Amino acid sequence: MYVADSRATASAASAVRSPAGRRRTAVAPTVLALGTVSLITDVSSEMVTAVLPLYLVAGLGLSPLGFGLLDGVYNGVSALVRLAGGHLADRGGGRHKWVAGAGYALSAACKPLLLVAQTLTPIGLVLAVDRTGKGLRTAPRDALISLSSTPETRGRAFGVHRAMDTAGALLGPLAAFLVLRATVDGYDAVFTVSFCVAVVGVLVLVLFVPGGAAAARDRSATRATLGAAFALLRRRDLRRITVCALLLGLATVSDSFVYLLLQRRLGVADRWFALLPLGTAAAFLLLAVPLGRIADRVGRWRMFLGGHLTLLLAYGLLLSSWHGPALPYAVLLLHGAFYATTDGVLMAAAADSVPAELRSSGLALVQTGQALARFTCSLAFGAAWTAWGDRAALTGSAVALALCGLIAPALRPVAPESPA
Repeated sequence: MYVADSRATASAASAVRSPAGRRRTAVAPTVLALGTVSLITDVSSEMVTAVLPLYLVAGLGLSPLGFGLLDGVYNGVSALVRLAGGHLADRGGGRHKWVAGAGYALSAACKPLLLVAQTLTPIGLVLAVDRTGKGLRTAPRDALISLSSTPETRGRAFGVHRAMDTAGALLGPLAAFLVLRATVDGYDAVFTVSFCVAVVGVLVLVLFVPGGAAAARDRSATRATLGAAFALLRRRDLRRITVCALLLGLATVSDSFVYLLLQRRLGVADRWFALLPLGTAAAFLLLAVPLGRIADRVGRWRMFLGGHLTLLLAYGLLLSSWHGPALPYAVLLLHGAFYATTDGVLMAAAADSVPAELRSSGLALVQTGQALARFTCSLAFGAAWTAWGDRAALTGSAVALALCGLIAPALRPVAPESPA
């Protein structure tokens, strides 16, 4: 069913050329295969993510500062290994699939360990290992997506992948909610089911995702060394994109904190908490593909900056005095739109500035800067919440995001983006 990346890329390139205009190409089979893996894996990971804030804060009694530390670990430790994952994939030429597979397998193996981790230190270690797996797989996976797509349709390809990925994010909290409702030892059951689903995702990757042979054949004379990877920052456009992602990441409040803030504003019962991520996931799912296609037309940089404006609007609603029944829907819609306009769009924009033989390493540089920034934001937000309260912490983040948004346009890449 699935063909090699080179065949998909060649057929896509031939389909794009037409005398009267450009005809839209079908998404490459590699993108669909990786999307299926991500869908299944996200069901597993989001089952845990959906219950983790409540499990840690209400179940284990962690303070907001303690949760901020763990959330920073959960979202930031992957930054320490993303460069390694990208380098290993590029160094081996055709190892993109296998480096990504190792990351998926490592994350799957961590799910049962949550059954025995009951205090801050062991839970932190388990989450660190889980995020190490995410760090290993993210850059090679995104490199495979970009290498199997034409420059003109790259935003659409990432949009399709992110939509499939988000379908898993939509199903994961729902599955966690159903497991919690149906079992006595709810959290243990959630972690067990999550592990079983993660194993299925690894099997789909091994059986159906091509091995990345096209990337190996497309390598140029540039050798994939660590020095060559860091030398990519000498490219002005990639350097500007990396700095911008880092800057805006410093003011991006973690998803878990957004859901905790919503719960406190609305008085949501604990049993309904796991459903809050469904709103973000549903909006992301509906908007990822159309906004990815629009980004190909109007410019990925504009779309990326516009996405942070929607996040700022979400912060504003959380800080406002409005308590209407539509508040959670509006906040979660804006939250999902933020991801639809930034996540895959950022990778599509960065891929335009990175050569194929160093694609994983280049994308990893951008992802690392963003992950480290969000790790810092989680720590700062948790500390501010503990010291001054949730409203003051969110106000500080909103002001910081607005200031970063004013600076970010000056970092616009100078090279013209590929037209759709």
